[in-house]
Amino acid sequence: MRAKSWIIYCPLALLIFLGCTRTTSAASADPAKAQITVLYDAFGKPSAMEKDWGYAALVEYGGRRMLFDTGNNPGILAQNAKAKDVDLSKLDFVVMSHRHGDHMGGLAYLLSVNPRVKIYAPEEGFGVYGADLPSTFYRKDPSLPLEQRYYNGAPPEVMRFGSAWPGANFQLVDKNIEISPGIHLIALVSDKPGTVELRELSLAINTPDGMVIVVGCSHPGIDKIVEAATAINPRIHFVGGGFHLVVSSDPDIERIVTALRDTFKVEYVAPGHCTGEPAFTALKKAFGDRYLYAGLGTTFMLSATPRTIAGASGSE
Repeated sequence: MRAKSWIIYCPLALLIFLGCTRTTSAASADPAKAQITVLYDAFGKPSAMEKDWGYAALVEYGGRRMLFDTGNNPGILAQNAKAKDVDLSKLDFVVMSHRHGDHMGGLAYLLSVNPRVKIYAPEEGFGVYGADLPSTFYRKDPSLPLEQRYYNGAPPEVMRFGSAWPGANFQLVDKNIEISPGIHLIALVSDKPGTVELRELSLAINTPDGMVIVVGCSHPGIDKIVEAATAINPRIHFVGGGFHLVVSSDPDIERIVTALRDTFKVEYVAPGHCTGEPAFTALKKAFGDRYLYAGLGTTFMLSATPRTIAGASGSE
């Protein structure tokens, strides 16, 4: 059965924004827990979770509960979170990797249950997550009559632009930052055809075993993201998420796979979402038992030897 439309969540979201005082802190999270659960993807084993094109993952590390992206559809995100017994009202923060709908489409559901959670998102001029610019960005002509001048010739010092989600607690990011001890956001800009100037955030956690990297779509290039993470710690322990090789040629896939294995010495990969079926095959061949299946509903334990500790729940 298809999940219900996002429309059903709008009245609930309005009520919560008007009067809810629910505590959204995840301070009670187990500080020893270190794991990633795939909540949204288009492939996986049969379960009560619904497959759909998009990506979302719950990352738990160091006593923090982080949602990385929200998938494509609010109803499906709600269904999949329920199937995995994941309470999205208890999060420390959310990371939105980029502005594409298959990664941010589930925000309506998230905000209906957790309206004030901090959401890190890439800063873009006139972006859907909101933005601001100094009023010096546009040229002025004092010879015009006031009625033809912006703001009657006296603009505010900073011009603030609206978000597609008014009231959401966005923190916009335009550079690499550490948002919690050992937890970093890598901010890069795509130069690839079709996504030139697209800004994307990736999550990078500096663990005792090396860097654990979670990527959304890797539009700037999975190799460039990994390279940026080596500036924090040259040991790359684990990379999971969408590698954006879904339409790449075999030679391009081989080049990226070789770079991950031989140049950056990535120890474990758990590719999903837009990595692409031919790239799944190439990565599995290159990494052998260091290739981890990452279908919908999979939970990985992060350790010196990452492993699957849970698969999808329920049955279709």
